[in-house]
Amino acid sequence: MIQATQIRKGMTIVHENNIQLVLEQRHYTPGNKRGFVQVSMRNLKSGKVTQVRFASEDRVEPAVLDPRQVQYLYHDDAGFHFMDMEDYQNFPLSDEVVGDGRYYLKENMDAQVLFYQEKPAELQLPKTVVLKVTEAPQWIKGDSVTNSMKPAVCETGLKIQVPLFVQEGTEIKVNTESGEYISRA
Repeated sequence: MIQATQIRKGMTIVHENNIQLVLEQRHYTPGNKRGFVQVSMRNLKSGKVTQVRFASEDRVEPAVLDPRQVQYLYHDDAGFHFMDMEDYQNFPLSDEVVGDGRYYLKENMDAQVLFYQEKPAELQLPKTVVLKVTEAPQWIKGDSVTNSMKPAVCETGLKIQVPLFVQEGTEIKVNTESGEYISRA
């Protein structure tokens, strides 16, 4: 157990029997009142972001997560199936745990899953992925006066803004954190 004043951004803690990722932390010490810690955190299972206020003397339990290399296999009604690269065991992750990461997953892709007490808690994708554009409208020659963008759809269903020169069949690099176009692959 650690004091609430030791909570830092990026830590994982157990709060109300859920694993929470600390997004932001501020320690307040108002004049003649007791200090407190205001914490913004995201539930790793549901993805819900909450604000919690801890007294400075409160104690919280840090959650130690075990990272494991995995390979994405396929998706079906049970969820997204992955294979642990150490023991080659297959396991599914629910749609809630994967979240928007589904738009960046391609079969046989390597990723990392954080485990808490031998149960998968969070999927961590690489910073960039290469996706093929499946739909991109044609652009008109006069549209290139400014740095214009157009909508496109990738093979995984991701809708993204791309430069005018990107056509159907082009492979592009996409940032998985922001969902933005980076470059051609």
